[in-house]
Amino acid sequence: MGSTNAQERKEMADEYKIEQLIDREVYVGGKLVGTVRGQRFNPRPDNVRSLRLDVMPEVAQEYMRKPAFSAPLAKELIHSLQPDGTIRISKSMRELQRRWRNTIRIEEGLYAPDEMLGRAVMDNDSNEIGTVVDLQKVKRTFKGAVVKLLPRVSSRMGLPERILIPVDQFSKTTSRLDEVILSSTLERVVALTSYARLNGLEIEE
Repeated sequence: MGSTNAQERKEMADEYKIEQLIDREVYVGGKLVGTVRGQRFNPRPDNVRSLRLDVMPEVAQEYMRKPAFSAPLAKELIHSLQPDGTIRISKSMRELQRRWRNTIRIEEGLYAPDEMLGRAVMDNDSNEIGTVVDLQKVKRTFKGAVVKLLPRVSSRMGLPERILIPVDQFSKTTSRLDEVILSSTLERVVALTSYARLNGLEIEE
């Protein structure tokens, strides 16, 4: 029965177009959580399972490890659109909190795994280096992004086809271009101790 209800909620959420949801306030019970501001631009539905939410400061303070201005809202959590124009969520704040813990932080925002997979990875000079294909946890927290490098990049730098990039090396995302941008060059990233640890390399003392 539970799986049936979950499927019904997913189908209901899929029916809503982003145009119907943009700028609407989101409530859990009587608590205002935030306002829908948009979603990821990506042609694959599996990569657009979340809305982008501007979170109320007091909610961020109470339910996030470190407050963030924006966060994902899984579409499957949408219960209904109310006559007053607000969105009601089918789960509790604790469930929303649990999902926010299962994210990565870039700038002042939290991003769900579905918002990261398939993004082009650019260095700080706007050179494309590869694509995010997975995220990896260390002690229940996402610490690395598995990036499939462009062949020319892996060949030039003598790197394997896939590497783990520390998520704290991402400086920002772009919405329309669906990119995630490094804070430096790839050469600097691969010289980091955190990169070496993630990729199982020996660290020189």
